Amino acid sequence: MTQNIYDDEEFFAGYSRLRRSVEGLDGAPEWPALRALLPDLRGRKVLDLGCGFGWFCRWARQQGAARVSGIDVSEKMLARSRAETADPAVTYTRADMEHLDLPPASFDLVYSSLALHYVENLSGLMSQVYRSLVRGGHLVFSVEHPIFSATAWSHWLPDAAGRKLWPLDSYLDEGPRSTDWLTKGVIKQHRTLATYINLLIGLGFSISHVEEWAPTAEQIAAEPSWADERARPPFLLVAARR
Repeated sequence: MTQNIYDDEEFFAGYSRLRRSVEGLDGAPEWPALRALLPDLRGRKVLDLGCGFGWFCRWARQQGAARVSGIDVSEKMLARSRAETADPAVTYTRADMEHLDLPPASFDLVYSSLALHYVENLSGLMSQVYRSLVRGGHLVFSVEHPIFSATAWSHWLPDAAGRKLWPLDSYLDEGPRSTDWLTKGVIKQHRTLATYINLLIGLGFSISHVEEWAPTAEQIAAEPSWADERARPPFLLVAARR
């Protein structure tokens, strides 16, 4: 089963205070780039893998989606989603992404934001996603960038200008990585960029966009603390079609 870290009291409390948890999609700096990858949602059937607080599910309905399904392993996240959603066309289900059985040809878009890097059996999940999409359907997702997940956080060094440099730690060695983020012992699955892309190609997806996201100059001017994110991309964004 996927590590259900979001139901950990300490982690959930910390996560709930993050800007993206308080402000929703507009509080996520990568959201404008991710939104640009999405198809027209009017009349579409949408699945959100790792829906969290349901921000994207509600947004998709506002864009005209006919039906939106959100899946998450966390009861705490789903409780908040349900409390903030008064729309019968949006449904939330507790499920482990390691063992999904999705109905075939049921969705026009499968979307996931910063959730797939928790999944060990990604090939099994992506097989289910491919099966669940209608022909020509879209897959759009973001994950923690592999360079980010392979960074040795405790060993950064300053460069000549005093900026932080983070050395990579065994980038090609894929598998679980334990990190202390909001609480101790958060497990994420490190895999290379090539693994993500080749997995999709092998399943039959046609990849339309790959982005190694970093904040723009305008975003850094508005939020100077984001400047460090230019040192290595924090997020990988991918769009593909069945």
